[in-house]
Amino acid sequence: MAETAAGVSRFKANYAIERKIEPFYKGGKAQLDRTGHHLFCVCGTKVNILDVASGALLRSLEQEDQEDITAFDLSPDNEVLVTASRALLLAQWAWREGTVTRLWKAIHTAPVASMAFDATSTLLATGGCDGAIRVWDIVQHYGTHHLRGSPGVVHLVAFHPDPTRLLLFSSAVDTSIRMWSLQDRSCVAVLTAHYSAVTSLSFSEDGHTMLSSGRDKICIVWDLQSYQATRTVPVFESIEAAVLLPEEPAPALGVKNSGLHFLTAGDQGILRVWEAASGQCVYTQPQMPGLGQELTHCTLARTAGLLLTVTTDHNLLLYEAHSLQLQKQFAGYSEEVLDVRFLGPNDSHIVVASNSPCLKVFELQTLACQILHGHTDIVLALDVFRKGWLFVSCAKDQSIRIWRMNKAGQVTCVAQGSGHTHSVGTICCSRLKESFLVTGSQDCTVKLWPLPEALLSKNIAVDSGPMLLQAQTTQRCHDKDINSLAVSPNDKLLATGSQDRTAKLWALPQCQLLGVFSGHRRGLWNVQFSPTDQVLATASADGTIKLWALQDFSCLKTFEGHDASVLKVAFVSRGSQLLSSGSDGLLKLWTIKSNECVRTLDAHEDKVWGLHCSRLDDHAITGGSDSRIILWKDVTEAEQAEEQAKREEQVIKQQELDNLLHEKRYLRAVGLAISLDRPHTVLTVIQAIRRDPEACEKLEDTVLRLRRDQKEALLRFCVTWNTNSRHCHEAQAVLGVLLRHETPEELLAYEGVRGTLEALLPYTERHFQRLSRTLQAATFLDFLWHNMKLSPLPAAPPAL
Repeated sequence: MAETAAGVSRFKANYAIERKIEPFYKGGKAQLDRTGHHLFCVCGTKVNILDVASGALLRSLEQEDQEDITAFDLSPDNEVLVTASRALLLAQWAWREGTVTRLWKAIHTAPVASMAFDATSTLLATGGCDGAIRVWDIVQHYGTHHLRGSPGVVHLVAFHPDPTRLLLFSSAVDTSIRMWSLQDRSCVAVLTAHYSAVTSLSFSEDGHTMLSSGRDKICIVWDLQSYQATRTVPVFESIEAAVLLPEEPAPALGVKNSGLHFLTAGDQGILRVWEAASGQCVYTQPQMPGLGQELTHCTLARTAGLLLTVTTDHNLLLYEAHSLQLQKQFAGYSEEVLDVRFLGPNDSHIVVASNSPCLKVFELQTLACQILHGHTDIVLALDVFRKGWLFVSCAKDQSIRIWRMNKAGQVTCVAQGSGHTHSVGTICCSRLKESFLVTGSQDCTVKLWPLPEALLSKNIAVDSGPMLLQAQTTQRCHDKDINSLAVSPNDKLLATGSQDRTAKLWALPQCQLLGVFSGHRRGLWNVQFSPTDQVLATASADGTIKLWALQDFSCLKTFEGHDASVLKVAFVSRGSQLLSSGSDGLLKLWTIKSNECVRTLDAHEDKVWGLHCSRLDDHAITGGSDSRIILWKDVTEAEQAEEQAKREEQVIKQQELDNLLHEKRYLRAVGLAISLDRPHTVLTVIQAIRRDPEACEKLEDTVLRLRRDQKEALLRFCVTWNTNSRHCHEAQAVLGVLLRHETPEELLAYEGVRGTLEALLPYTERHFQRLSRTLQAATFLDFLWHNMKLSPLPAAPPAL
């Protein structure tokens, strides 16, 4: 019996979601608060608030109309957040509590495109797609100005930093900057010097100078006393944001004097610092390896000394303002997740390949993110060596890279190789030790790459740059794309799965063909060796998973259950179960021996491309086209323990209930039966009370001494009993006690009492009709009895 229990317990029965990594920023404005502790960013219909220190999502603010947020701004005093939605509604938030304090119509005829507070945090300007600008008094709650004259969308509004001057600047599609006097309610100047859209406005601390940037590759310094352009600086790239730096020396940025300097962010993806007086670039940020990401946004939190930049693939980078040292990285939106893997000897990190040339490494405990640059096209697949420190990636740029994570969690690229003539779509590491890796490509070939001994040396210099890898073996394996590779646990066999509907088995290291697995009706997406048996699992676009014998290449089992392509399959429970993911967004857990799907997990909304299990086999990680990454925990033992504890508790309570009934402690017995939430048990107790010679008093006393929540439960049970003519007497007895002793107001305050009464009425009427018919029949019998005339008995014959 003990062996059977142990055998059952080694099978998994369920997984539960432990953590999710979901998109929190999909483009648009991002803003730091004055202290630099909170980061605000737009994600569709929500404004998300992140804790900068931990990277945790603190709160999501969503308007009641559930329309996309088109603009938002946080007041300089950090107290008020205002959002504008596509439904032309403005919402004022107490953002720390997550509550709307005021909601009003924007009065624009098209959505609000830009928004800005003044320095006093009392005035808010909104620029609309209708070309109008409105100014609102946030304290007194009314509109103060309606400024017309801008052609097209007003995509930029900004108040003069000196609130006494009452000036508002705006820019629309005509490339000019308008200056509005709030006192005169008119446009007092039109500043024309740019040749394309103005992308940002920045002011000096004294308010005498303004800097404007544009996509015409120039930045212009304006004197706000004379409203003239004093300097035009060619910056040789389309600028999305330019920020005036504090007028103080910053040697790390090449700022040696206290003159005017500014920082630019644009389409080359590099931050640069310029001296306004000479127009010289005094600092250029070092170029990241790989493809540069265009910067779409840049803002300076002066008080906190932090600079926030945003890339086109929605990564948010936080720098220390005086040295441009990278402090934090946030991955706002991963688009389509193509692969995920656990990292580290204790699976403390995960690495994610999404629809991007960059890799993202997350620490699972804090979700701190590190973005890895190196590939120049989309990374397609990942794999990790046995010890967990080294991992590999392959990409559409026809190259592969080996990365090493140190004990501090920092990752660097230590080797790279190229040789395929098409995209490298799959990669697999050796299993016994860190000796080689295998790649498969759209060019239908497989390459085996031995790892250089120098790469495994602990004394390798980090700054020496990535080593070059050379392929040892190249073999043409299939007639169509190779979608998956798997190396056997002893490193002697290689399995390949292809779009040509077959899987093949090869001997390593020479890649000699041993046999072909044929039987799937469509292409194969994944192949996996069993960790314990000589078995290969294949997942196919025909919606099935097949198990094959390595000795004779025969199909042992077929698992059917997915409604679409099966994209990944993994052995769990020491090879006795399978975990699979598919295009239907589902995960399925299969028991091999019984061919049974024991659990279906539904948490993704699109294809689940990535699936990986932890070393201890107690966690799984999945990533899908819905840009979600989900960490699953095996909760089989916990659920079994909980179920066992519940059963034991039920036995103890049942024994206690029997004891209470025997001792005629009816109040405790009813309370205990209600806590078990078993109507039939409560009915048994009520029946026991009614069998007592002093039934009426006992029942009335017991019911009235119950708590209100117990009376509510008892009333719900009465509905069940009342549907059965055998138990309706107990239901009516309890109902009678409550109706006699509870006022209508008290009864109406019961939770769900209206539905309860509606359910009681029809059956009660039916019971009374039956009683009435029985009473009538009894009365008729009584009438018959009294009216019956019995003939006199015959006289007894005389005795002889």
